[in-house]
Amino acid sequence: MPAIDKIVGIFFFFTLLLIDMKKIALISDTHSWLDTDVLEHLQHVDEIWHGGDVGSLDVLDKLEAIKPVRAIYGNIDDRSIRDRLPLNNIFECEGVKVLMTHIGGYPGRYTKRVKALLESERPYLYICGHSHICKVMKDKRLDILHMNPGACGIAGFHQFRTMLLFECEDGAVNNLQLVEFGLKGDAPGLQKDPIKLD
Repeated sequence: MPAIDKIVGIFFFFTLLLIDMKKIALISDTHSWLDTDVLEHLQHVDEIWHGGDVGSLDVLDKLEAIKPVRAIYGNIDDRSIRDRLPLNNIFECEGVKVLMTHIGGYPGRYTKRVKALLESERPYLYICGHSHICKVMKDKRLDILHMNPGACGIAGFHQFRTMLLFECEDGAVNNLQLVEFGLKGDAPGLQKDPIKLD
């Protein structure tokens, strides 16, 4: 019996090695704010994707110290962030072609620039930020999944802070979860100093 257990264990180990899947945390519009609520979720993913308006190099450096980061700059980001991040980020993750840009609209209401990009690049997943409104919807005409994670920072007109978690596996997005942090006025540390980014 122990030999069978050993064979099953070895088979299970090698099966795990063959599975190509990445857990993703999608955030946006931090506007120089990271707190313990957000940081806790970032510990349990393989990559962090940021949809722009990072706000400060301290935030970007902190994210990069936690996990690999894929990001773009947003309209409030200064030259120091724009020197490190692109306007558009087009890449593939576990067979999922992704196009990220900060300002681009959503299905039926794309900006002219982004509509042309989507039609030429044909990603599976199109990500933007800027609106501070969490939105996930399918563009049936272009056959593209659109995600905007909302804002996890405290600056802006949004009421609730949000982010998205999902998995990229075998050319598809699976196990999508909305994480809602509550009212932005209730963010940890808001009454005191925000997290010190050493």
